Amino acid sequence: MNIDYPKTKKVPYVENYHGINVVDNYHWLEDSSKKEVIKWALSQGELTQDILDGLPQKERLAKRLKEMYYYDMKPIPWRVLKGKRMFYYDKKKDWDKWVYYTKEDKKSKGTELLNPNKWKKEETLSFAIPSVDGSLLAYGISKGGDENPIIYVMNVKTKKIMKESVGGWQQSGVSWLHDNSGFYYCRKPKKGSIKKGEEHYWHSVYFHKLGTDKSKDKKVFYDSKVKEYYHSAVVDLSGEYVILYRSAFEKKEIYYQKIGEKKLTPLATGFDGDYNAMIIEGKIIIYTTFNAPNGIVYVTDIDKPERKNWKVLVPEAKDKLSSFYAISGKLLLGYLHNAFSELKLFNIKTGKFIRKIKLPGIGSANISGRYDEKEAWLTFSSFTTPTTIYRYNTETKSQKLFFKPPIKINPKYTTRQIHYRSKDKALISMFIVYKKGIRRNKQIPTLLTGYGGFGISQVPKFSPNYLLWLEAGGMVAIPNIRGGGEYGQKWHEAGKFHNKQKVFEDFIYAARWLIKNNYTNPKKLAIYGGSNGGLLVGAAAVQKPELFKTVHCAVPLLDMLRYHHLSIANIWAQEYGSSANPKQFEYLYKYSPYHNIKKNKKYPSILFTTSANDARVDPMHAMKMTAKLQEIDPKGLHLLLVRGGFGHGGGTTYSDYFKTASEELAFLMNEVGMK
Repeated sequence: MNIDYPKTKKVPYVENYHGINVVDNYHWLEDSSKKEVIKWALSQGELTQDILDGLPQKERLAKRLKEMYYYDMKPIPWRVLKGKRMFYYDKKKDWDKWVYYTKEDKKSKGTELLNPNKWKKEETLSFAIPSVDGSLLAYGISKGGDENPIIYVMNVKTKKIMKESVGGWQQSGVSWLHDNSGFYYCRKPKKGSIKKGEEHYWHSVYFHKLGTDKSKDKKVFYDSKVKEYYHSAVVDLSGEYVILYRSAFEKKEIYYQKIGEKKLTPLATGFDGDYNAMIIEGKIIIYTTFNAPNGIVYVTDIDKPERKNWKVLVPEAKDKLSSFYAISGKLLLGYLHNAFSELKLFNIKTGKFIRKIKLPGIGSANISGRYDEKEAWLTFSSFTTPTTIYRYNTETKSQKLFFKPPIKINPKYTTRQIHYRSKDKALISMFIVYKKGIRRNKQIPTLLTGYGGFGISQVPKFSPNYLLWLEAGGMVAIPNIRGGGEYGQKWHEAGKFHNKQKVFEDFIYAARWLIKNNYTNPKKLAIYGGSNGGLLVGAAAVQKPELFKTVHCAVPLLDMLRYHHLSIANIWAQEYGSSANPKQFEYLYKYSPYHNIKKNKKYPSILFTTSANDARVDPMHAMKMTAKLQEIDPKGLHLLLVRGGFGHGGGTTYSDYFKTASEELAFLMNEVGMK
């Protein structure tokens, strides 16, 4: 295509890394607060929007998305720990945001407490957490996806907002004391209280006592030396203890403290694995990956926290232990078997296996419920099954359908799990979803997507975007590449640091398998990834551009030499490494997509989308990558859209989603010739 791209100036910036000079002509785009950067991004956005607005697929896609989201929901009410009061979220057909309700008991009529549809468009309800008796409600309001909600406290009976609650608390949820005297919450430092550039770090636990000014809140759990650690607090079911976590992603430390006492008791220290814990009837039940990469469960007495006293409750299995709950007086463990869900119940005192919960098929499942009730809620979804809710009785094993979304889906779609060999002969699994009876004639428009990082698993779950692609006659492929968590901690470790290139090769060889087995060809192959997945597709497109026709690269990391300088990104050095380290610089420089664009190469068409309010990945990645591709491959189609008022996860309303998803899918569909 001959596109008149906006002019982009080149300002050489030289940075020396361990004796190697690296020239960056678009370093100036890193400061998104400058007027010239804003002007440049707006001009790129205008060009991109003009092209997207003209795509013939967009209107039909948006219409179908509305059909998949605009329906009346059947809400799940849940009862507070003490008392009969219940709370629930609900959504009616035409609402853009969920509404929060309460009712005095099961038989009472619901009363609206919080209706974000009446707020400003950019405002969203981040969380709503009642006190254990339901008389008070702490909730957070975020703006434009900024992930820094302000906490408010409401008197549930009168619906009045308490004066003390209004303020700029940057945090991530609350945990109430059982006497309603206050709550624990987490926040970043106040502006001006720490060194410039570190505003996104030093995440700490505070305690707020009701009736006092927030300025008097005490910082109760933190680290004064390592700014990247995250801290959180959870009051246990009995209300006697608070469990405190210090985390560096999947590796954690755990402490606990009796409410009202100063003594802090260590449970697990040293960051030697992932940990989670709960206190039940005087026992501490502990999940960990320490010396058990697939996960193991221990138990010990509350007054014997030392590791030497831990006893195995449920031993490590061949499958990855992915979730850990106490419900209905039992221990519920979720496993990933070949990257799909299995749920098992165990005796919480002896660890004896009780039963495997029967699921509707291969997919993703979860159970939520109270420890003191037999009935729980089972949710299930798959690539072709929207999230469906069942009532599940843990004693009688009865499973009754509670709600199934009224979305019409062609029953002729099928899901297969295949295995292929990567470059180093490692065996990789991949889900492929397509219409039954489809002919393998190398002409199937295929959407290949993946993630491959931070131990995050790609499992069968419903996605309207996937369904739209299938309905248009295409196929969807999702490989379980290394770096994810599908096969335990070792699978994750196999894709970290110097192993990251293996992640890209797993993805590239998935494309090669699809082509070799006559499903598709490079002119019909589209790839998509967001965040760490944006790095994945960015690297794949740069390393093997001949394999792909088109790319949607969303909120991506692409400059792997400077990523750690902006926002909270330095915490990701635990996954990628850092260019400040000589050995890590070598492999980062070798695969960094931004630094490996080559002259005289033709690249796939790429749509870069990013968000102005992204609290995690700075927009500079997408902006710099776009500028460099437009320079080196001026005849290619390389577009950028920086969306204002959006966060890392996208917009704030369903309307936002309908617009953005239809544009992004239309771009990919148009490029591979789908009508």
